[in-house]
Amino acid sequence: MSHSTSTAPSANSIWGSLFLSISVVVALAPFCLVIMNAFKSHAEIVANPLALPDSFSMANFVTAWTTGRFSTGLFNSIAICGFTIVITVGLASLAAFPLARRKGKIWRLISIYFLCAVTVPIQLFIFPLYFIFAALGIVGNPFATSLILSAINLPLAVFLLRTYVLAIPQELDDAAFMDGAGSWKTFWYVILPLLRPGLITVAILVGFNAWNEFMITSTFQQGQANFTMTLGYLSMNSTIVTDRGIMMAGALIIIFPIIIFFLAMQRFFIGGMTAGAVKG
Repeated sequence: MSHSTSTAPSANSIWGSLFLSISVVVALAPFCLVIMNAFKSHAEIVANPLALPDSFSMANFVTAWTTGRFSTGLFNSIAICGFTIVITVGLASLAAFPLARRKGKIWRLISIYFLCAVTVPIQLFIFPLYFIFAALGIVGNPFATSLILSAINLPLAVFLLRTYVLAIPQELDDAAFMDGAGSWKTFWYVILPLLRPGLITVAILVGFNAWNEFMITSTFQQGQANFTMTLGYLSMNSTIVTDRGIMMAGALIIIFPIIIFFLAMQRFFIGGMTAGAVKG
């Protein structure tokens, strides 16, 4: 009995490690395939897509960058992501503080409203939104498009930041009130600095969603001068549909910035996730 009990944790650890290893291989295999084929010609990919490239030529990347107009797409994608992050994080932090601290039926109903808003599909509002944007002449405006993306990400961001505010002791608020600080000063000087891990986590999640967004940007960012990286890649698919090497290079160009961003912010992201798990 004691022998089986002592060996059980090690067996669980082995199975857990095996499962994680298989998951990593499954997740990284397509990415490695894209990297290999990005340096190969179309003929080499057709002959053997699993073989290593004969040479590491950058010709596919140059052609993909030019054909997809990624210089314009990169600027528009960064602008939309930046606007979306600032708007979403700013509004969500302002909403999360009272939702976490105030009690009563009204605040509970507001919380339920945000919860219901997460489940509402954005497809229901695309046509009326486009009609309004067209009437105002702001179709193709990155800031206007970021307003829609902010509205999509705002309910989830509010709930995440509310969890972080709940993890901050209420006694800090009381001490600030006793020192004569109002609600705004308490939020700005006490809550917001302690909310930094949550703000970074939400900013990363919102940035990922904004960068990978296709449906909203394809509807409201019309015209090649307003294309994002994703839309530029889509235009390549109709221009050079037969050359898979260039398409792989274009896919890698789109993926590379977001990978660098995540690796740079990984420490803050993991720290923010664990900090927000203290209290629900």
